[in-house]
Amino acid sequence: MLQSLGPSPSAPPGTCAPGFHVLVVCTGNLYRSPLAEWLLRQRLLDARPVIRLSSAGTRALTGTPIAATAASFLLERGADASGTSSRRLTKDLVENSDLVLGAATEHREAAVRLSPVWALTRAFTLSEFARLVRAEDASGVADPAARFKALVRGAAARRGSERVRPGEDDIEDPLGAHPEEVRDCLVRIEGLVERIAAGGGARGGGGAPPPGAGGGAPPPH
Repeated sequence: MLQSLGPSPSAPPGTCAPGFHVLVVCTGNLYRSPLAEWLLRQRLLDARPVIRLSSAGTRALTGTPIAATAASFLLERGADASGTSSRRLTKDLVENSDLVLGAATEHREAAVRLSPVWALTRAFTLSEFARLVRAEDASGVADPAARFKALVRGAAARRGSERVRPGEDDIEDPLGAHPEEVRDCLVRIEGLVERIAAGGGARGGGGAPPPGAGGGAPPPH
């Protein structure tokens, strides 16, 4: 699912367009990745059009609407995600991203398999990046794109410095789960997004973007 915080000029594979592009990945591109994408968009609204956000799924059926539960969760927070639809993860999507955030380890690994050299130091799980990101890595950096690039370098250098149990960083797929479990999953993602956005210098706690400021439904693919 794609909605840019600003113009998204195309770029050759492996050469990101100007600015900074974050790609969030899950399996179906129905719950976890579109939720994180939209929440990040709200938190980073001040950084538009420099920071661009999109999402995809490793086994997504192109054109499937966002899950109703995720859409309702976003609507409670002032984001209207109706009209968005899923798309499949591709090598080009990975190589045109500066940061790939997977809902689980399998999604990070899928991105690395598609483009090992490009994604190895740019792909993390959402939980991993939220844990490793440090605002001080970009201390004094005002430009949003340069700031996020510094955060990615810092997180990549810090990777492996902490012991993590297998599966600890994975956000389970809520598809078919009990409503309370689905909500718990969405709340967990929201907390991780808050930590990442704070590292990126976001001001405020999110909430509804002003009318016409990019919080509505993204254009069709």
